[in-house]
Amino acid sequence: MTPPRREHSANARDRASDENVAGLAARKATARLLAAVIDARTPLDGLTDNEHGHPQYKALDGRDRALVRAILVTALRHRMTIAGLLARRLEKPLPPNATALSHILHVAAAQILFLDVPDSAAVDLAVTHAKSDPRTVRFSGLVNGVLRSLARAKDAELAPALAATSEAPPWFSGRLTAAYGADKARAILAAHRHEAPVDFTVKSDQALWAGKLGGIVLPTGTVRVEKLSANVTDLPGFAEGAWWVQDAAASLPARLFGDVRGQRVADLCAAPGGKTAQLILAGANVTAIDPSKSRLARLKQNLDRLGLTAELVQTDLLDYKPSQLFDAVLLDAPCSSTGTVRRHPDVPWTKTMADVEKLAALQHRMLAQAVGLVRPGGRIVFSNCSLDPIEGEELYRNFLAETPGVAADPIRPGEFASIGPFLTPEGTLRTTPADMALDSPAISGLDGFFAARMKRAGS
Repeated sequence: MTPPRREHSANARDRASDENVAGLAARKATARLLAAVIDARTPLDGLTDNEHGHPQYKALDGRDRALVRAILVTALRHRMTIAGLLARRLEKPLPPNATALSHILHVAAAQILFLDVPDSAAVDLAVTHAKSDPRTVRFSGLVNGVLRSLARAKDAELAPALAATSEAPPWFSGRLTAAYGADKARAILAAHRHEAPVDFTVKSDQALWAGKLGGIVLPTGTVRVEKLSANVTDLPGFAEGAWWVQDAAASLPARLFGDVRGQRVADLCAAPGGKTAQLILAGANVTAIDPSKSRLARLKQNLDRLGLTAELVQTDLLDYKPSQLFDAVLLDAPCSSTGTVRRHPDVPWTKTMADVEKLAALQHRMLAQAVGLVRPGGRIVFSNCSLDPIEGEELYRNFLAETPGVAADPIRPGEFASIGPFLTPEGTLRTTPADMALDSPAISGLDGFFAARMKRAGS
């Protein structure tokens, strides 16, 4: 056997023995999923779904899955700061094709800088990982040197790096600055560094449930908990259907109809059902529409738990033709989800400006269809969880200008309690993660949402 073959055989044996190293499988899975997000623009939620997620993720036990998700969320939430601190330790930038090496470094750096993982363990596992991959084996020494340097310097360098860095790709930070100005954009990006609290819409007695859940009652009436002490399904009130999880901003659009008692209301993109539940509790007869069979099944499960009922229709909105027009329709349209980055830090890395523009065009078509479903004189509420005016304010203005028979129905100051701070001069609603400052960043803010109310002409 020739020496090169003996070396290859030895490396293969080393890689096989590495698989038994505690924690290595979780780090490998993390780097693989980070590659899927950054290189292939794959949404993180799908990759880490316990039933349909990535095979490497599903092969792990529950504890390791939680670790993988924690590292991924941290690496994405602080990606630009991590990249800058790593770059200081490289004599020259990594070549464009060295993505596997980059992901190994980012996974380890996230643990060293932000997570409660011993530095030595993060470094050693990264070096072992590099040695086990033919693409990175020759860089194992570099991995060791860079990460040990980072661990030594983190106390001195992390705070200044955070202060000088915007945690977003240029396309996203540029859009925020163009839409909100430099100061507000910085505040939004700063909010994205903090994990979002958990919000609950409760059927009744917010103060009671705030006490039971260990939270506070927001000015909007939502109950907010900074950090859960148990799984959602194990919390008091879950089994009896006393509440559902819904961001404070997401609870606002359904309120814009006003009194809907006895009215026929369509929720046109209904799953998972939070807004449907709000409308039912307000006294409406609700038809919940969604194109996805699985999402509609989840909606039904949620309504069953809450003890609520609605007519469920599985169909594409653009094909929907009801036998009778509705008194009101709610279109919470599919969008770029840039308002949910606190919960989904992969969004700026999996979306592009082209996606925003494409989704805005779809929303315009859906809104035109929604108008045709409401009776003359009926109300339309359009909303989405995007921060980009192309999907919000600009789309609304353009739609009104181009669509005869539809008029603005502005939200008036004082019409609804506690949403005054979110009203625009046009009478629309706009929230951002930088709004609703409370005692600490961890309990402040809400998702980015846009909502507008319109009326179909006639009576």
